[in-house]
Amino acid sequence: MKKKERARVLFVSQEIAPYLDPTPMSSIGRHLPQGIQERGREIRTFMPKFGVINERRNQLHEVIRLSGMNLIIEGNDHPLIIKVASIQSARMQVYFIDNQEYFERKFTLTDKKGDHFADNDERAIFFCRGVIETVKKLGWAPHVVHLQGWMTGLVALYLKKSFKDNPLFAESKIIYSVYDDEFATPLSKDFSRKLMHEGLVKADLDNYKTPTYINLSKQAIDLADGIIKGSAKLNPEIEKYIKKSGKLTLEHISGDDYVDAYSEFYDAVMEEVAELVD
Repeated sequence: MKKKERARVLFVSQEIAPYLDPTPMSSIGRHLPQGIQERGREIRTFMPKFGVINERRNQLHEVIRLSGMNLIIEGNDHPLIIKVASIQSARMQVYFIDNQEYFERKFTLTDKKGDHFADNDERAIFFCRGVIETVKKLGWAPHVVHLQGWMTGLVALYLKKSFKDNPLFAESKIIYSVYDDEFATPLSKDFSRKLMHEGLVKADLDNYKTPTYINLSKQAIDLADGIIKGSAKLNPEIEKYIKKSGKLTLEHISGDDYVDAYSEFYDAVMEEVAELVD
């Protein structure tokens, strides 16, 4: 990154308010990008277009020039649809990754009984690959890729493995925010096979053979350049793993006064990685 160049931050969030109900994650997903933009950085923000989101009320519309690609998962084509909405008060746009099969249902990750959907593995794959393909179409090279929530962790895998030689992501540093969004039932036993993509080898997918929340979180931590504790209380095993990783870590910040701390953390991660490379 050139000294006079404005840092570009890509936010990939599992939840963003007001499109989903207020939670600590969705609140940060809404206000952090605005705050980072107001501090002079360029931003792009992505989330899944869950069917519970009211498109008319939130004024979503399809971006035809970005849509139209098919993503292949286990030999099956899945149309990628990109939608966008503006939060006028924040002067920011949110891009939505959509697909009729994966996201039309009127729920997010669980059904009305609270059970996680059996295809959440493929939904996560589609979402993460969809974000990367859209950023490629935009031709927008992020310096920081900030991932929030377990569903976003695969972005780290694909950027560090499948797209490691793509010049668009050559300077990208990955920050992973860990939350208490744990799920009890492991994802599909075929998850590691479904993840296969150009540039990946079987050894890259070993940690996904038992796709529990713990294992997915550990892998995202391994691939990240910096870790943020998004929740005050995390799974004890994850807490220990973060500490053992030795990665640059930002402790949980309670309340709403976190934007400056996050912004400084971005700088610290970019500087530390640059020093290691030098």
